[in-house]
Amino acid sequence: MLGNLLKPEFDALIAAKDWNALRDAFSEMDPADVAEVIEDLPADESGIIFRLLPRDMAALVFEYLPPHQQTEIVGTLGREQLKNLLDEMAPDDRTRLLEELPAEVTKRLLTSLSPEELKVARNLLGYPEKSAGRYMTPEYLTIPGNLTAGEALAYVRSHGQGRETLHVLYIVDEKGRLLDDVRLASLVLSDPNTKATDIHDRQLVSIPATADREEFISMFEKYDRVALPVTDSQGVLVGIITVDDVLDAAEEEATEDIQRIGGMEALEAPYLDIGIAGMLRKRVGWLTVLFVGQMFTATAMAHYQVAIEQAVFLSAFVPLIISSGGNSGSQATSLIIRALAVRDVELKDWWKVAMREASSGVALGVFLGLLGLLRILLWPQHEVIYGPHFAWVGLAVGLSVVGVVMFGTLCGSMLPFLLRRFGLDPATASAPFVATLVDVTGVVIYFTVVTTILTGRVL
Repeated sequence: MLGNLLKPEFDALIAAKDWNALRDAFSEMDPADVAEVIEDLPADESGIIFRLLPRDMAALVFEYLPPHQQTEIVGTLGREQLKNLLDEMAPDDRTRLLEELPAEVTKRLLTSLSPEELKVARNLLGYPEKSAGRYMTPEYLTIPGNLTAGEALAYVRSHGQGRETLHVLYIVDEKGRLLDDVRLASLVLSDPNTKATDIHDRQLVSIPATADREEFISMFEKYDRVALPVTDSQGVLVGIITVDDVLDAAEEEATEDIQRIGGMEALEAPYLDIGIAGMLRKRVGWLTVLFVGQMFTATAMAHYQVAIEQAVFLSAFVPLIISSGGNSGSQATSLIIRALAVRDVELKDWWKVAMREASSGVALGVFLGLLGLLRILLWPQHEVIYGPHFAWVGLAVGLSVVGVVMFGTLCGSMLPFLLRRFGLDPATASAPFVATLVDVTGVVIYFTVVTTILTGRVL
C-alpha cells in the first residue's frame, strides 16, 4: 500500500534518472513496498533498479514480484548479478520461480547457481509437482539428540544464523532421522541440565515429502503450527514447511478450485501468462461436454413437441423451470464443495446432507412455485393467454418448479460426495455441469407434470 502511495514520486525520480536518490529512498523501505513501486515498470527500468538495491534486499524484493515480471527481469541481469540474486533467495521461493519459468530460462538459471545451491534446487525440483517437497525449505536448524537444554542453546547461538525460522528446533539422531521437535521458548525455560529429548511440550507431527498440497494444508489447519518438518520414507528430516509457504499453497489451491467450479481446467499459471492456444485447451474440454449435454435437452424438448404444438405457451415456461433447478443445484454444489474442503462435512455425512438438502429443496421449490403460480394468476389477460383453465396451468407450473428445484438441490449436493468417493476433486462437480444435468431432467419433470395435470383440459 505504501509503495502505491509513493509511486508517483518514485516515477519522477526514475524519469529524471536520479539513481542516488532512488538508492537512498529504497534502502529505508520494506521490500514489499519497493516491489509495489517497480511492479508496473518496464523490464529494463526494473533491471536498473535491481542493480541499485543491496544484494540481500534485491532478492527479497524479487520474491514479491509477479512471475511474469520476474521472468522479464531475469532477462536483463548479467550472469553474476543473476547468481547473486538466486543465491540470496529462499530455497522454496527459488524453486517456485524455477517451476514457473520457461524451460530454457530455468536451464540458464540453474547453470548460474553455486554448486551448493544447485544441489538444493535439484533436490527440491525432484519431488512430485504440488507435493510437500516442492514447498519445503532446507533452511532449518537441527539439534543432536544427545545435547542438554543448555548445550542446545549454545548450539543455536553458534549455528542459527541465516535459518528460515528458529521458533521450532528439530532433534535428530546421528543418521538425520527426526526424533522430536521443541519450541525455542520451551528450551529457554527448561533446566539447563535437562536433555533436549526429554522436553516434551507437544506431539511430534511431520509431513511426508510426497504428501500433496491439499494434505499438508489440512495438517497446518489441524495442528495450528507455524512450521512443520518434512521427512522422507525413512523418517529422515529433509526440510520444513513454514506458514507463509502454506498461505501461498492455500491460495493456489483455492484458485484452482474456483476455476474448476467455473467449468474449466485449472490454469496453473497467472491469467496473462497463458497463451490463447493454452487458454482454449483449458476451456474447450468442459464446454464440449456441456454442449453435448445440452443436446439431450433439445432431444427431450423434441419428445414433447406434440404437447408444445397444442399449447405453445407451455414452451415459454421452459427457461423459467430449468433455470430454477440449475440455480438451486449450483448453490448446493458450491456449498457442499466448500464444506468438504474445510471439513465441515465428511463422506459419512452424505445421508444427513441429502435429507437436509431435500428438505431445503422442497421449501425453496414451494416458495418459487408459489411465485410462478401467482405470476400466471395475476398476469393481465391471463385467460386470453392461457385459456379458461389458466388456474390449472399455474398449478402445473408451480408443481413443476417444486420438483425441479428439489431435484436440482439434491443432485447438486450429492455429486461432490460421489466424486470424492471415487477419489476425484469435488471442485470438478462444477456449477455449469450440474446446471446442464438439471436442464435435461428439468424438461422431463416439467412436461411430465404438465401432461399429467393438463391432459383433457388444455392438451
